[in-house]
Order: sequence, then C-alpha cells, then structure tokens
Amino acid sequence: MLNMLFQGALISGGLIIAIGSQNVFILRQGLLGQKVFYACAVCFICDSVLITVGILGVGSVLQQFPFFLNLLATLGAIFLYWYGCNSFIRAYKGNNHLSVEQVVSQEQSILKLMLTTLAITLLNPHVYLDTLVIIGGIGGTLGREEKHWFLSGSVLASFIWFFGLGYASKKLIPFFESSKTWMVLDFLIGVVMCWIAAGLTIFVYQSFYE
Repeated sequence: MLNMLFQGALISGGLIIAIGSQNVFILRQGLLGQKVFYACAVCFICDSVLITVGILGVGSVLQQFPFFLNLLATLGAIFLYWYGCNSFIRAYKGNNHLSVEQVVSQEQSILKLMLTTLAITLLNPHVYLDTLVIIGGIGGTLGREEKHWFLSGSVLASFIWFFGLGYASKKLIPFFESSKTWMVLDFLIGVVMCWIAAGLTIFVYQSFYE
C-alpha cells in the first residue's frame, strides 16, 4: 500500500503548494521569526481536518451513490487535466515566482495570529475544492485500506510542507524567488496532476464498461 501513501502525498502536496496565500503568509512569518509554530500548526490542522472529512466523509458517502461518484471523478479528472496543463504552460513561460515583502512589523498576539491564519486558510474557496472535492473524490474511488494509506500520505505531505516551509523559509526564499525553481516545480506538478487525472479517467471507464 506504499503506492497509496506516495500517491496521497503527491496529490496533496501538489495542491497545497498551489495555495499561494497560505504559503506567502507562512514564509513571511518565518522571515520575521514571529510565532512560526502556531502559524504552521493552524494551517496543518485545518488542512488535515478538511482532508480527513474529504476522504473518510465525503468520499465514503459518495461510494453509496455510484452516479455522483462517477460524476465527481469525471469533473475531478477534467479539473486536474486543466490544472496540469496550466502548470505545463507556466513552466514553459518561466515567469512564475513567489514574492514575499520583507517588512518589519509589530509582533502579533497568539490569538490574533491564529485568527489571521484561520481567515487566510478557511476563507479561501480553493482549499475546499482541493480537500473536499478533489481529494475527497479520489478517496471515494479507493478501498477501505487504500483510503487510510492515501489519507496518511496526504496528511504527511501537509505536515512536511507547512512546517518545512515555516522553519526553512529564510533559506528557501532565494529558491522560491527564482523563476527557474518554479519552472521545475510547475512541470513536476503538471506531471502529478495529469497522472492522477489519468487514474480517475480509468476508474470512470471501468465503472461503465466492466
């Protein structure tokens, strides 16, 4: 089942990287050295809860309704193909980068920081599309044991990304500000998204013709 763990980490990681508002916020907190742990923890907990609900909640419910599961898998495949193609286009153009304003600001209280992080995370509709619809839809196509491995990989990717980004931000900034880094990253994301989309396409095909 390690392939399910790996697949969960790839799809979750690819989607999380694309949520720019969270990443810029975590990078900024890391640069300022202000309560990095709390910012990373809030992002990770929110994503983990939504991913779990998507895979074990939405995905499990969808298994009881094959028509909606196939519809969601089809829409998910279309979205991921579109997402992947756009990643390839960005990689080809090579003009993508992540700019972080390195400013000195007054340190926030833990409560204010956590509320700000929650707002940045939960008020972004993209996070619900990624966790509940895309990841949840993929989870619905998996068996019970596969689903738990897929969930573990997804949550692990979220943990590594947010805490790694927060605590290594000062060293990573030069890389993320380079368009060449994003060319490689966008290309890899495109490959992963199209690979997952192909798996969903095969699932839908087999459900109709087997």
